[in-house]
Amino acid sequence: MHDSTRRGARPRIAPAGLMFLAITSVGWGFNWPATKFLLAELPPLTLRGGTGVLGAVLLALLALVRGDSLTVARAIWPRLLLAGLLNVTGWMTLMGLALLWLPASETALIAYTMPVWASLIAWPVLGERPTVLRSIALMMAFAGLASIMGGNGFAASEAKLPGIIMALIGAAGFALGTVLLKKYPIQLPPITAATWQIGLGCLPVVLAGLVLETTHLSNVTPVGWALLVYSVVGQFCIAYVAWFAALARLPASVAAIGTMAVPVIGVVASAIALGEPLGAGQIAALIFTLAGVALATR
Repeated sequence: MHDSTRRGARPRIAPAGLMFLAITSVGWGFNWPATKFLLAELPPLTLRGGTGVLGAVLLALLALVRGDSLTVARAIWPRLLLAGLLNVTGWMTLMGLALLWLPASETALIAYTMPVWASLIAWPVLGERPTVLRSIALMMAFAGLASIMGGNGFAASEAKLPGIIMALIGAAGFALGTVLLKKYPIQLPPITAATWQIGLGCLPVVLAGLVLETTHLSNVTPVGWALLVYSVVGQFCIAYVAWFAALARLPASVAAIGTMAVPVIGVVASAIALGEPLGAGQIAALIFTLAGVALATR
């Protein structure tokens, strides 16, 4: 693998990278209430894996229409497989299973410790030494998330331990995948790279769903079908492509901290779409978290 990093050089923050990161945060954030609604109509593995595979198929068609080749050099396959495993398969599977033991709020809180692990891994692997501002930004963003997601307290008990472990492994795995993609970039057109990573990552998830779950498409309502279209197009075809584009243009630690806006957007979207509580405390935490994310980009 070719190491694309240069130790000692100050990581550059490209404006286009921030734009792509914002698109990612909005796309993934809106998917929270969409997924919450859909889980009442479809089982988790089939839902997550199936929408991902369909998204990969649409991306492949888009790549062909654009004239991008879907051919992958032999040397790139290990990177694609590892990225798909860490950033797609592991994240979706482990976070979905963690919800069997944990409330969604506690799972989300653990999941978005990902920037902590990414910042720690990026230091020895990429030479991205944490700056004072970025460390403060991380604490601000994480404190805001803790205020939103952990308002009722985070009670770790023996009964919750499997979920806690799964969510932590999923978060650390995504962080590792983020850093490795920065160190060893996948040198393919962005849509082609996203197609293969999402397809390779989601295929085992949907196969597991077909074996382990029972799906009744007749249970899906018209609203559910509309949200399925959003999950396929918004989450995978747009947000994931934007994520890979952002990662190519931003330091890994900045990109990771920026994703902490995702659950904040999800909380606001859930309040609007699903009528979930959003009081003064949540709004204050929202402002605090977004201020931390903004500080991270300086």
